[in-house]
Amino acid sequence: MQCRNIDSCLQLFGGYGYTREYPISRFYVDARIQTIYAGTSEIMKEVIARSLLGRGASPA
Repeated sequence: MQCRNIDSCLQLFGGYGYTREYPISRFYVDARIQTIYAGTSEIMKEVIARSLLGRGASPA
């Protein structure tokens, strides 16, 4: 949801949304890094499923 909102804001700002003069550029970077930092959607789904099923991480 965060990425969709920031994408809409960037559309509103146009090219100015990518310049460092406006806070929207920082919001864009922060929104993107959150998705990278949290992991891919598939990995997060697996983590949640294991948590719900009561299984911990399997040993490597």
